[in-house]
Amino acid sequence: MARGDLTDMRWTRLELLLPRGKKPGRPSLWTRRQLVDGIRFRTRTGVPWRDVPERYGPWARVYDLFRRWQRDGTWQRIFAALQAQADAEELITWDLNIDSTVCRAHQHAAGARKKGICRSSRLAGSPSSRNDHGLGRSRGGLTTKLHLAVEQGQKPMAIVITAGQRGDSPQFEPVLKKVRVARLGSGRPRTRPDRVCADKAYASRKNRAYLRRRGIRCTIPDKVDQARNRKKLGSRGGRPPKFDAEDYKARHAVKRHRAVATRYDKLAVRYEATVLVAAIGEWL
Repeated sequence: MARGDLTDMRWTRLELLLPRGKKPGRPSLWTRRQLVDGIRFRTRTGVPWRDVPERYGPWARVYDLFRRWQRDGTWQRIFAALQAQADAEELITWDLNIDSTVCRAHQHAAGARKKGICRSSRLAGSPSSRNDHGLGRSRGGLTTKLHLAVEQGQKPMAIVITAGQRGDSPQFEPVLKKVRVARLGSGRPRTRPDRVCADKAYASRKNRAYLRRRGIRCTIPDKVDQARNRKKLGSRGGRPPKFDAEDYKARHAVKRHRAVATRYDKLAVRYEATVLVAAIGEWL
């Protein structure tokens, strides 16, 4: 077992969640464990698929499994199943921290096909003009922004990928709306955290109103200009938002995941599955 490969205990847990074939076929020369470890190696290091070590099997087989499970939603189902198991074992702390990080994309990340992967009904436009693109252009060049919601136990709860020039505040609601942890038994999935902690970038009236509607407590510092404008209005400005400085110190949980690297290929505009593979490793 190489460094970073799945241990026997983690593989046993993951194997129960993998899809099973509908009919028996010829045994493969390469086990699923080898191929999955190869996918995780490539996700962790960011090397080209052709440079995946031979101990994991032919690089084409490793890539084929990754791509096939991306298309049929297997990675997302595994991610959701691990979250459901953790919630049933009361391992999730429902105090969420939200933040984002910008990842510099390689120049070869550009040039994805406009037909085949993208819907034909979508209007043509520059990559930076599409809301669902994970590749944009900012001061740093080709960049991608990763928006994360992390529970206090430092496990990722929701992931949203946007172009690098997209703002943080508009993605506050989309990130929280993607928090959806299913129940192992009966009952609807849990979607509402107890508390949300974020920095000043998310301190908009719209975000605070969204949290009030859902009955979610928050720890978000107030911006200086917002506080100044509220004071100018006097009694019409309303009360300042409540802020707990001690609770804000616990926001370090999300910082560890800001360094999650995302790798992009020419074959797709956005490889969200790559981030899911990295997140699955955190839950195992």
